[in-house]
Amino acid sequence: MRCTAALFALALAMPAAADTPEAEPEDGFSLLEEGAKIIMRSMLDDIGPKLDEMRDGLEGAMAGLEPHLAELADMIGDLGNYQAPERLPNGDIILRRKIPQAPIEFGPNGEVDI
Repeated sequence: MRCTAALFALALAMPAAADTPEAEPEDGFSLLEEGAKIIMRSMLDDIGPKLDEMRDGLEGAMAGLEPHLAELADMIGDLGNYQAPERLPNGDIILRRKIPQAPIEFGPNGEVDI
């Protein structure tokens, strides 16, 4: 609704500036700039509360993910020690170490603990 009023005000202002013989081209641009500012302010007023809600939701989600991301970072360590991720045909993604740090430990039946 505010956008419509701003566009209507801009449309009314434009012919008045063009009808005056002493109006310079720069006056038209300044009127367009003012109209654009009015429209942008109106849009920000309309979507501002929704943006605040989105920010609050993302902050909440990050608060829940932060402990898990910290645990993952502790497990992986420095990413420079790994090759680029590789996707297997079954959809699994593996990160191979560039230089193995520890020998692989096999279980009693030859299984590997992943």
